[in-house]
Amino acid sequence: MARAPLLQLSGISLTFGGDPVFAGLDLVVEEGDRVALVGRNGSGKSTLMKVMAGLVEVDQGTCVLGPSASVGYMEQDPDMSGFETLGDFASSGLDPSETYRVDMVAEGLKFDPYGPIATASGGERRRAALAKLLAEAPELMLLDEPTNHLDIEAIAWLEEELRQTKAAFVLISHDRAFLNHLTRATLWIDRGQVRRQEKGFEAFEDWRDKVIEEEDMQRHKLDRKIKAEARWAVEGISARRKRNMGRVRALHDLRAERAGQIRRQGTAAMALEVGEKSGKRVVEAEAITKSFGDKQIVRDFSIKIARGDRVAFVGPNGIGKTTLLKMLTGELAPDSGTVKLGTKLEMAIFDQARSNIREDLTLWEAMTSDKDLRVSGKADQVMVRGTPKHVVGYLKEFLFTDAQARAPVASLSGGEKARLLLAKIMAQPSNLLVLDEPTNDLDIETLDLLQELLTDFDGTVLLVSHDRDFIDRVATQTIAMEGQGVVTAYAGGWTDYLSQRGEKVRETAKHTPAKATAPQTATSEAPKAKDVLSFTEKHRLEALPAEISRIEAEIAKLSELLSDPELFSREPVKFNKATQMLTERQNALSQAEEEWLRLEEKAAAS
Repeated sequence: MARAPLLQLSGISLTFGGDPVFAGLDLVVEEGDRVALVGRNGSGKSTLMKVMAGLVEVDQGTCVLGPSASVGYMEQDPDMSGFETLGDFASSGLDPSETYRVDMVAEGLKFDPYGPIATASGGERRRAALAKLLAEAPELMLLDEPTNHLDIEAIAWLEEELRQTKAAFVLISHDRAFLNHLTRATLWIDRGQVRRQEKGFEAFEDWRDKVIEEEDMQRHKLDRKIKAEARWAVEGISARRKRNMGRVRALHDLRAERAGQIRRQGTAAMALEVGEKSGKRVVEAEAITKSFGDKQIVRDFSIKIARGDRVAFVGPNGIGKTTLLKMLTGELAPDSGTVKLGTKLEMAIFDQARSNIREDLTLWEAMTSDKDLRVSGKADQVMVRGTPKHVVGYLKEFLFTDAQARAPVASLSGGEKARLLLAKIMAQPSNLLVLDEPTNDLDIETLDLLQELLTDFDGTVLLVSHDRDFIDRVATQTIAMEGQGVVTAYAGGWTDYLSQRGEKVRETAKHTPAKATAPQTATSEAPKAKDVLSFTEKHRLEALPAEISRIEAEIAKLSELLSDPELFSREPVKFNKATQMLTERQNALSQAEEEWLRLEEKAAAS
């Protein structure tokens, strides 16, 4: 059965001075669509959503809603003027008999609907905007970065809500895991053109790379043709001038076509340079405790962080991740216990609140006013890893234009502010990176590059993030803040943490003595609780087959390497390392297979 269109854009053109944002755009969103909207920062994702929501007037074209279709849009910066509390705003579009929906959503998103708007943080305002959209339950939901400012538990709750909804939705997000789990089609905005693929975000990067490869091939063929025609024009035109002017005009057309092609936005030229090598011990905390009033943040926590470790801190919003980070870096003293910092540390800090950059300054001023970057006597240069560079040239490496260099920081998008802060951090050599929510607002390409840089960084990384995929790619250790001062260290990233946490829960249950209970009569016997998979276990069961396949492939590669009889005598260090890795991978495979079997049996029993 054909699905009915909920929204149709036809011939949409829009220009904000300069190059067009869109030209001749056609787009249809149908019932049941679950669409990822992706593109580089500044490509027009949020603008397109506002066009779809009817909030931006286009220069040309039409935007038509289906019969009786309703559209809801979650803004990144909602206008709450005229409302006293977050709940007043969230329930403003509902009938009084339906306001209970806001309370239900507020519980999942972890915000207080009675909180006053006057003192609400940006994250609380965005959660209220998301609650308003979910409570109103339109047929088409337009969600612009809904996971920003949500902790992992709230992201998981929202993921399940969207998985179960019958409404269609279009989703902008930098959270790979979120997009992978939810989307079945992808819209890609690239230089004013919108392409669609009827596959979810999981298939996006292969599709994008193929399109770029084909485009580069066509451009190469066009360049060769122009070169050949230009040679002919020089060597052969004089003898046949009248007869061949058409061919000359064709050459002009080819050159115009080549000049009219819009250059792809490159990747930010980000680089990390390790300063002087730090001591082997970077941080050693012994039995540290911290409380604020009745709220206990950390209780009797100890950890040793060595040079080269990449440690992720996870837990709900407000539980104290940033506080723990400040204690471990010496910015905040614990109530009891000791924190010892290693020698020769050069620290660079990415602040969650972006307080390292003043909103009232221009980008130029933000860079040159920094005492650590200032070049003595030079108002137009900054010191980049020991070398003076013109400030505009350095900003261009992070994809900022000449015009933006003179614009105020306040005019930047969230992703651009994050790039500017990264530019300041990466100008200085460092051996300890402290990154508090660095992934918010960054596009997928910049996230990829940042992940590669952190993976290859020879120093130490302390990272707070709610991006599960990013943690999996970067972290060698995960510190989970589990409430009431309980802080536990786990080896590996987010997926490893979930696996080990499950093992820990089972071990605890196994060694806890059963409580004596009074015998029950047949009439008073309580019904036996059904063993049902939790939300996390469902996700884990879905992810395990791919993980098992990946481990098997790694084992096959290592076995092939070790089958070389000359390897031990030729490269003994490599042989020993490969042997150790093979043992680790075989153990990991055994654990993954046992976990899959346990979860599969539990799913079948429920």
